[in-house]
Amino acid sequence: MDGATHYSIGDLARRTGLPVKTIRFWSDRGILPPTGRGPTGHRRYGEESLARLELVRTLRELGVDLPTVRRVVEREVGLAEVAAAHAEALATQIRVLRLRRAVLTVVARRGSTAAQADLLHRLAGLAEAERRRLVDEFLDAAFAGLTDPGFAGIRRSLTPALPDDPADEQVEAWVELAELTLDPDFRSGLRRLAEQHAADRAGAPGVRRDAVAVVREEVAPALAAGIDPAAPPADEVVAAVTSRYALLCGRPDDADLRRRLLDRLEAAGDPRRERYLRLLSVVNGWPPVESLAPVLDWSIRALRARQPLP
Repeated sequence: MDGATHYSIGDLARRTGLPVKTIRFWSDRGILPPTGRGPTGHRRYGEESLARLELVRTLRELGVDLPTVRRVVEREVGLAEVAAAHAEALATQIRVLRLRRAVLTVVARRGSTAAQADLLHRLAGLAEAERRRLVDEFLDAAFAGLTDPGFAGIRRSLTPALPDDPADEQVEAWVELAELTLDPDFRSGLRRLAEQHAADRAGAPGVRRDAVAVVREEVAPALAAGIDPAAPPADEVVAAVTSRYALLCGRPDDADLRRRLLDRLEAAGDPRRERYLRLLSVVNGWPPVESLAPVLDWSIRALRARQPLP
């Protein structure tokens, strides 16, 4: 012997914790060539083989395929180049796994049918351009042809933008939101609300509050005070609401106006609208939206209680 340290395959296995069979397989593939042979013809490996073996193990644990591992250890390709390529591949795999997890989470939470699960899976896998086209079609259905100057800002405020590296909850929210955009009843309800909003502000200069904003400002204190919407103390609140609404849309404060306002609030009270806004906040990383359901419910009950009998 030449005095240098030499290891058998068994020695390498004991020092690294790798199975003998694995080391022998890599050696047979030329990834870990022996540095010599012992008196009995068994393969022997030097110190450099031990270091090479550790590199091979690291690359394999990181998912690098054997042909690429061999190119790295033979210095046919740089380690940094391989690492960058595999990091990108892993990032893609992670994104796919997140999408799958999001779909399965939603399916499990809802108890979805096979058809619903298939739809959610397809929505989760949309590319950025496809997501943008889906959202544009949804918002076009709601706002196309309506020229109110405030709708450009409203449209932007309703546009989801899933980030390039979304959190799990953002992916889950996107899947549900995308499904909502395909709901024909929800689309028609949002269109109806937009048309009502445009009709209320027809001829009014500039951007002005809508019926929901007017109601919220007047009703929130009454709701906090626990006033029964059908009781006489609510009369003053309802009068303040209808007076401001009449001023907003330039109409007299009469029974017709109250029916008109009730129609607007019932359209705005669609729970799918609030769900969309909540999901939108998650997708875009915005602060959680305040629920308007209590205000809308109080206002609808108060107006109904004061409608003339048919």
